Parts: sequence; C-alpha cells; structure tokens
Amino acid sequence: VQLQASGGGLVQAGGSLRLSCAASGSIFNIASMGWYRQAPGKERELVATITRGGGSYYADSVKGRFTISRDNAKNTVYLQMNSLQAEDTAVYYCKVHSGWTDYWGQGTLVTVSS
Repeated sequence: VQLQASGGGLVQAGGSLRLSCAASGSIFNIASMGWYRQAPGKERELVATITRGGGSYYADSVKGRFTISRDNAKNTVYLQMNSLQAEDTAVYYCKVHSGWTDYWGQGTLVTVSS
C-alpha cells in the first residue's frame, strides 16, 4: 500500500492550496481518511478527518478555512486550504485507516509566508 501526497508549496498569507493524497495497492474499504501536520519543533497534530460516508471533523484552528473531501472510487482524499496563515506552515501528512491498519503518506511541505 502506498500513499502519494501532493500539492504542497510556498504561498503568501491569505492564499490557498489544495492537497491531494491517493492510496494505491492492496487496500480496500477505506474507513477514515485524514490529514495531520507537524510544524518545526512541534508534535504532529490532527487537522481534519473524513469518514467513508462523508462525515468530517476539523481541528478548531482550521475550522472555516479548510475543507476535507474524498473520492472513494479513486481512494483519494483532498484538503482545500484557504486563508492560509503563517501558523499553518508545516509538513502535512495524510493517513488512511483500513481494516486494523493505519497507513501514512510521506508528507508534503506547506510554507506560508507572512
């Protein structure tokens, strides 16, 4: 199973980015999919999750600015990030949960310049 994340980059404060993460390989019936992030010197934190049925959860720090979505047919999860702030600078990781296993992507760097 591989998770390929993409979409990170450098953006000015107030700008937008869209992250994507596609799961491939022998993975079936993915339950939850989500995004986490880790800023320099900080612990990894949950950003947003989405269930197979579309139920979502957001960290308070991103509510109203970020939107998580998924395409079950493509085993892909997205994170639309608007009104980005310097505090959003981090490596963003995707995670999927299938069966009894969590799978992690390699991370994509988001840098927001103020």
